[in-house]
Amino acid sequence: MFDTLTIARTLADAGADPKLADAIAEGIRQAAEHGEHVTPDMFDARIDTLDARVDARIAAAETRLTWRMLGVAGLVIAALRFLG
Repeated sequence: MFDTLTIARTLADAGADPKLADAIAEGIRQAAEHGEHVTPDMFDARIDTLDARVDARIAAAETRLTWRMLGVAGLVIAALRFLG
């Protein structure tokens, strides 16, 4: 629970218009009550998921590149045998 009065007073003391300070404090209160809060564990789990997806994409790209390189090498060898 947020102390919206303290937030509004802090903003007003910093020079914000009192009505604006109240509106900001109310917005913070509403966001705190209705918003989805992300915990550090949730954030870390999302980063781990993204890391795994990036790693999988890199591995797939490496595999495709390896097969293409082998294909080119095969073509070069075939051309050299044909010409040689």
